[in-house]
Amino acid sequence: MPTDLEAKTCQWTNQADALAAFAEFTGKTQSASHIKPLHWYVACRLVVEGGFDPDDIVPRPPFRVQKRSGKAPLLHFDAKLGEGGERTVLGGLKTKNVDVVVTREGIGPVLAVSCKGVTGAFRNLTNRMEETIGECTNLHITYPALVLGYLVLLRANRQVEIALDDGLQAAEELGAAGEGTKTLTANDIAIEEGGDPVKSIVRFHNALRELVGRRGIRDDVSRYEAIGFGLVEMHGEQRSSLFGSFPTEDSPLNLTGFFDTLYARYDERFVVSAPDLSSVTRRHAWNPASPGLQLDGLDYEARLGGTEQ
Repeated sequence: MPTDLEAKTCQWTNQADALAAFAEFTGKTQSASHIKPLHWYVACRLVVEGGFDPDDIVPRPPFRVQKRSGKAPLLHFDAKLGEGGERTVLGGLKTKNVDVVVTREGIGPVLAVSCKGVTGAFRNLTNRMEETIGECTNLHITYPALVLGYLVLLRANRQVEIALDDGLQAAEELGAAGEGTKTLTANDIAIEEGGDPVKSIVRFHNALRELVGRRGIRDDVSRYEAIGFGLVEMHGEQRSSLFGSFPTEDSPLNLTGFFDTLYARYDERFVVSAPDLSSVTRRHAWNPASPGLQLDGLDYEARLGGTEQ
């Protein structure tokens, strides 16, 4: 069991770890323990794949940068450097605690990701839209150049048919489905018997799709630069993995393009459009020999530079 300090401190976390923590958590969601590992996954990925300096990120990932004149920097893993918390960002209407924030010295917050985890009550999803739109608008009013992402996970609770005349089979199926299955209601079912998502989840996806795609700083402040949407399997051999058929591959909410979109918008605004600041804003490209890239379970490509850069 992790200590109280470890439970609040950013640790090395990959996607599989973050999804498993979300799927297997059985406590009260008010503790945010089901979603904290997703914060850590985002923060770590922004360093390893994104090339952002860990000192610029809250929560601070457990890495250290060794800069060398004329050469690509070395990235080191150091668990003792990890820190927890959220960053308070000044909004146009009110201050807001944001889950993961990259801040550049002398510029302010440049990239942020808000993470949400929904475990049930899916019929009420559309009630979240007001909060989702308000958060985006609030932050973009003060920081129109801020690259803002919204990352949401839902539990893919399935409709499980159990024969009423076979108590033993029922008990076995409930046990295989995992903790919490006995308390599921119709409102908590995400995947119908035929394998399709329920209508409330499709509507939520479609509503979010209208809020994504902000390209320039003069565009609608109520749109996010990127939104990632994922259903996490709760049963069988696929437990703790992503539900494969929704969102579809061509959906703008598909998780595969989430981080690439954030990086593209950041480079456009803070590097390409501001060449005089590029020495400050340019993302790191790590030396391939970096000890910090030898990570168990690394499930994406690190951002690499030449050994002599």
